[in-house]
Amino acid sequence: MELAGKALNKLDAHSQASEPPLARGRWAILALLVSVTILNFVDRQTLSVLAPRIRELLHLSHEAYGRIVAAFQFGMMSGEFPMGWLMDRWGVRLGLGAAVLWWSIATGLHGLARSGLDLGLLRFWMGTGECGNFSGGVKTVHEWFPKTERALAIGIFNGGAMIGSVIAPPLVVLLAQRYGYMYAFLVPAAGGICWVPLWWFAHRSIEKASGREFLRSKVQRVRASSAALLRYRQTWSVMACRFLVGPVLQFYWYWTPDYLYTVRKMSLHEIGVLSWIPFLMGDVGSVAGGWVAGVLLKRHFSAKAARQITMYVGAILCLGSFAVYFVPTVSEALGVIGIVLFGHTFLSANMFAAVTDMFPDEAVARATGLHGICGGLSGLLFPLLTGFLVDRVSYAPVFALAAVMPLAGTMALFTISKGLRPVTNHSID
Repeated sequence: MELAGKALNKLDAHSQASEPPLARGRWAILALLVSVTILNFVDRQTLSVLAPRIRELLHLSHEAYGRIVAAFQFGMMSGEFPMGWLMDRWGVRLGLGAAVLWWSIATGLHGLARSGLDLGLLRFWMGTGECGNFSGGVKTVHEWFPKTERALAIGIFNGGAMIGSVIAPPLVVLLAQRYGYMYAFLVPAAGGICWVPLWWFAHRSIEKASGREFLRSKVQRVRASSAALLRYRQTWSVMACRFLVGPVLQFYWYWTPDYLYTVRKMSLHEIGVLSWIPFLMGDVGSVAGGWVAGVLLKRHFSAKAARQITMYVGAILCLGSFAVYFVPTVSEALGVIGIVLFGHTFLSANMFAAVTDMFPDEAVARATGLHGICGGLSGLLFPLLTGFLVDRVSYAPVFALAAVMPLAGTMALFTISKGLRPVTNHSID
């Protein structure tokens, strides 16, 4: 790994010597990441926004819908490590472009589904590609941004998830009501297909303009053992954290429209008009969490301290989930959900940044993939549990679980990793 260390040192020196073009390039790359993350979450939110209507059309129970959501999460879990390997082996320009093309085709085919089985199979296919958004995005940020800016960059690109969640309800309802629900799937799918060539050529052009291409190829020739990653407590710490933290946001994405429709008695039109508001708060939280971490690092707080402060603050805000079911009005419920989503994304921007704190460049995408496998596993199990509890009890115990899981995940991250102790390059040869 000595070659990797020398190449990375040369890369850092070159970055400092050419900061203006590099700075412009990295923010342009980040803008592309934000745009595809928006598309990613419009794609996955389309089904949840239309869930009340599609459940009626296809005669699906809450448990059946939970199985469809679980199929997507199983696809995410199945694709996480292969996508991470693809990013580490061939780079994000090829890897992320392939992932977007793969999931966009699956999204477009959703409009042809005629049964719960059809939807489940398509959601699985879609999930195997959509997981690449985060392994590719985190690796891209690790490559292009210094440590003091990574949480902010991740917060901004992760904020694309919230922007997509804000855009999805009114956009999907508009497309479904005006043109039919098939077009609600086709339009975002077309957006993803159009994004792929833009990413391919823009990334190559920016990399050449910033002078990074030669040095980047030197670094990427060094390979780390995949099996070795599982020998380190840092890997298990991020996996445990994602297992507990990940399903909470997924629950709010996939079940909020149904909760508002069945429990709060909102119409589909009202859901389209109002349900985006809490996700806007989530977008603010994602950027704020990254910004606060960056400020702390620039003021000479350690990475451990910066991540602990931001993640525990976010986890405490997530405890507001206890109140969602019990507040008397729809506006209060939406307000509490907004606080929870702000806290969750404030936390998660730093959860993803913690992966870049602990793992070297040649392993960060696979570490993110392993991290995502656990998110996929819990994301598979939690919808099944949600459907069971909603059909047999109510939404109340689900909101209670969503309140405590982020705090448990944050505690697991710092306890198991012994304070974000980094994995060194030579330790994963």
